[in-house]
Amino acid sequence: MASSEIEVVSETQNSSTSMNSNGVNGMDLAIADVYSASAYGHLLKLRHFVEKEGRSVSKPGGDGYYPLQWASFNGYREIAQYIIEHGADVNAFDNTQQTALHWAAVRGFTEVADILLQHGARVEAADANGYRAVHVAAQYGQTAFLHHIVTKYNAEFDKPDNDGRSPLHWAAYKGFADTIRLLLFMDASQGRQDKEGCTPLHWAAIRGHVEACTVLAHAGTKHELLLKDKAGLTPTQLASDKGHRHVAVSLSNVQKMHNNSWENKFCLGKIAGIGYAPILLFVIIFLTILFITSVLASPTFTKVTASVGLWGWTAVSIAIGALLMFYRCSTKDPGYTRMSSAHSTNGKHEDAPLLDLNFHNSTIWEGNWSQLCPTCKIIRPVRSKHCSTCNRCVEQFDHHCPWISNCVGKRNRWDFFVFVCLGTLTSSIAAVITLQRLWSNLPLPSSGGAQAHSIVARHPGAAAFLAMDILVLLGATTMTIAQASQIARNITTNELANASRYAYLRGPDGRFRNPYNHGCWKNCTDFLIHGYNDDEVTWPSLQEATR
Repeated sequence: MASSEIEVVSETQNSSTSMNSNGVNGMDLAIADVYSASAYGHLLKLRHFVEKEGRSVSKPGGDGYYPLQWASFNGYREIAQYIIEHGADVNAFDNTQQTALHWAAVRGFTEVADILLQHGARVEAADANGYRAVHVAAQYGQTAFLHHIVTKYNAEFDKPDNDGRSPLHWAAYKGFADTIRLLLFMDASQGRQDKEGCTPLHWAAIRGHVEACTVLAHAGTKHELLLKDKAGLTPTQLASDKGHRHVAVSLSNVQKMHNNSWENKFCLGKIAGIGYAPILLFVIIFLTILFITSVLASPTFTKVTASVGLWGWTAVSIAIGALLMFYRCSTKDPGYTRMSSAHSTNGKHEDAPLLDLNFHNSTIWEGNWSQLCPTCKIIRPVRSKHCSTCNRCVEQFDHHCPWISNCVGKRNRWDFFVFVCLGTLTSSIAAVITLQRLWSNLPLPSSGGAQAHSIVARHPGAAAFLAMDILVLLGATTMTIAQASQIARNITTNELANASRYAYLRGPDGRFRNPYNHGCWKNCTDFLIHGYNDDEVTWPSLQEATR
């Protein structure tokens, strides 16, 4: 793709190197005019310049920038208020046609934006490149600012700039996954193509932003994955050409998931949705019957002793219990979160769903933008995740298990854990009994190879059962150990695999830290008694921990 990278043509970006927001204290630089007083937030000196010396706050400086722009860029709401009250034009623009609102958007100062907009600032003011405040906020990942001006001042969140790039394009290019989630949550167009034919997914793929590509791909459709830019390349091909193989593989997998044409041709759509559960059900029933007929009741073995019979039928009873638990964890609601009414009405959003959700009154909102699901259009609990297979958000999402054809989450993890424990127990007991039965019926001493061949020849059913049972035992034991370890630490498989993606799993120092770990004893007792782990954090609020 013969394309130059997008550059944020913003004077405010360069100005940060000449001015900072650390205040006046401890600084040697002299504040000599209204511009430096505004930039450093020195209200007393600003008042002196204006009221005593009669200097104007409505004229640009030698560099073309206004005092109000400097105050907005550094977040000084009192200074901004004072400047406006003394005659400054809130819509005055510099050489690049950027207003004070553009400058406030760079650092996401919502309080300054309120002052500007309440005094007549135009929320849709565009600079020389067609960038509005929403574009600048997206370019710098100021998600809260973007949400604020959209919900409170009705800013157009999907407006293209002069090159046809919407805020979603910019957020995707910069890799700001939270901003992408918010824009998708508000139904920003994923299929919009800019002057080079690139969609947001194209730009995320060009830059190799894994999380951004994942969010866009899973929230979109097959159409966006197959759209080509003016060079004739899809997002997957662009990622591959740029050397982002992990992104290319991820997008290819999502494309395969969306590509159901072959399933429709051969009527495999419903079968594919069932998963491997029928196979596992058949294996459990088949091995149970084979164990009874070829190990316990086989005429080729000697009569079972009382202890062997007791343990054998115990294994069968546990297998029946495992079948019951298999049914429970396969059919039980894993913890699906309730979808918004707008999402469930014929798949169309009659109203802007974001405006129907009160973040301040929500009992589950933790200030984490990853709680927004752009597909279900809901605010979900922090530890939830959208399952692309089930197409629903699941509380305390652990993983989607194809062997039970269901997700494992908050409401069925106990059932799943009991199921794998019963599977481990019955497989181990059955293996020991089978080995004992084979050992007690060994033929007369001979060469090892001939002896082993003789055992298989005389007891083919038992040998086949033992081989299959060992495979089941290995899988069930591995899953049991993994689940037990995670339950003891109150963490899920998904959280362990994607810890770097979740801000709530990082402490103030940036290192991995699990705020839900209450200690092994409490974690295990809570899980066994209540059926799920507690979501209460053990260290200060998530907002404070993720600052």
